[in-house]
Amino acid sequence: MVTARFVVCLAAAALGPTSGMVAAAGTGAVQEAPAVGRIRGRVDIPGPAPTAARRPTVTDLGMPAPREEPDRKRAIVYLENAPTGAFDQRSTARAEITQRQETFIPHVLAVRVGTTVDFPNEDETYHNVFSLSKVRRFDLGRYAAGRSKPVRFDEPGVVRVFCDIHSHMSAFVLVFNHRFFATTDADGRYSLPDVPPGRYTVTVWYDGSTRDSRTVTVPTGGGVVDLDFVLR
Repeated sequence: MVTARFVVCLAAAALGPTSGMVAAAGTGAVQEAPAVGRIRGRVDIPGPAPTAARRPTVTDLGMPAPREEPDRKRAIVYLENAPTGAFDQRSTARAEITQRQETFIPHVLAVRVGTTVDFPNEDETYHNVFSLSKVRRFDLGRYAAGRSKPVRFDEPGVVRVFCDIHSHMSAFVLVFNHRFFATTDADGRYSLPDVPPGRYTVTVWYDGSTRDSRTVTVPTGGGVVDLDFVLR
């Protein structure tokens, strides 16, 4: 099950190396943390992106309304066994998934635990954003253009988001309890900066499931580690 595996991976704080300042044994003196590294690369997703079939509504008047096509070739790359110190702080940030032309933009959003996500409606029709995910269940009710409603995400995992009025609308919110994750850009590239030396499992999540995992080592002294993925 995708959500269960995702939560287990994020909960494995004890598996990663400890980062930050440390005290020398018996002296109380503070030693500098080791140099950090960067894991970077590209996620290649061959073939066309999946699309969602549109169900006509009574407001279409015989012709489907214009619909924005979301970028569904974005993947999320993250560390399964993040450094222990990465789990110490919760986020107070805000993010946004916009409802525009009967589409959630972006289709995939990655945030940290504690983040509040706003769901503004930019369409002329009503929307009703909801989720039945165990990680975060909610139902924002119907609201019109120009309005926005927030949801705070306090548990790690995968949250599938829908619109109760427009069945073709869907999105994902991936909630992490550490900061070592990245969304690929338009060219499929990603970068995970400030990774302490150690051995890590790097995982790619795409379109509803984990697709690949690799093990890499960030050497003592830091540096750049290149790691590419080709999804099948």
